[in-house]
Amino acid sequence: MSGILDSVNQRTQLVGQNRLELLLFRLNGRQRFGINVFKVREVLQCPPLTSMPKLNPLVRGVAHIRGQTISVIDLSMATRGRKIEDLSNAFIVIAEYNRSVQGFLVGAVERIINTNWDAIMPPPQGTGRASYLTAVTEVENELIEILDVEKILNEISPLNAEVSADVAEGLTTEGQENKIIFIADDSAVARNQVKKALTSLGLEIELAKNGLEALNRLKEIAEEYGDVTNRVGVLVSDIEMPEMDGYTLTAEIKNIPELQKLHVVLHTSLSGVFNQAMVQKVGADDFIAKFHPDELATAVQKWLMTECE
Repeated sequence: MSGILDSVNQRTQLVGQNRLELLLFRLNGRQRFGINVFKVREVLQCPPLTSMPKLNPLVRGVAHIRGQTISVIDLSMATRGRKIEDLSNAFIVIAEYNRSVQGFLVGAVERIINTNWDAIMPPPQGTGRASYLTAVTEVENELIEILDVEKILNEISPLNAEVSADVAEGLTTEGQENKIIFIADDSAVARNQVKKALTSLGLEIELAKNGLEALNRLKEIAEEYGDVTNRVGVLVSDIEMPEMDGYTLTAEIKNIPELQKLHVVLHTSLSGVFNQAMVQKVGADDFIAKFHPDELATAVQKWLMTECE
């Protein structure tokens, strides 16, 4: 166990084309879950938790770790499971999502596995916990569930997806009224947040649930319009997505003549620790950490209008 805990920080720098490492953990029971190591800052035995008034019921308390006060969310309760009772044997996964650091209380931490995004599949229809899943994969003939953490965080502390009045007033898409904005994200909550923010631009919006679905649809549009940019103004893509991640999607787009002029904005909850060299390598035009609607809408407008210059 100590080997797993010691190695997590070193592995958070992993960024590879369509490749990832998952930290496997359990909540209550035998079911195993996974979180991308790139999101993880640290894993530690659960320290004493301090209760505070008016905390969300899913927040078990706050922990004081390395001079920082961190809210600790019971992932089992957050996915409508049983409360994790034995804190003395539990662990906290410290992770960074959407420009903030969170602690996730889990029952047990197992090991890190290395896999490819094409082995990460969308959740099956009708799965009991499907509303809290973004993806699944198989390890040793066992299904590993990957949770929609953005949905969990939004239920605890909803984000405002509205563009501020001052910014909205200055947005313009003159000359681009026939274009659409394309959004690719595996989290339904994140897709809706991005769509709501970009609705302020007044353009049609099309959605995809992962990189492969987005690529296939962009190819269809290019076939119909000759060049995808005759119809699509900007692609806003998450990075972590089943079947094909955002880095690979971007690289594929830049290698296809009918798609390569498309402006790509990578928009991800991987906020403080991302590999700028990788972003440049695949040819993305911009990188924006989730989620600030004013910043996102302004960036998308910039790339929409860049085409007109």
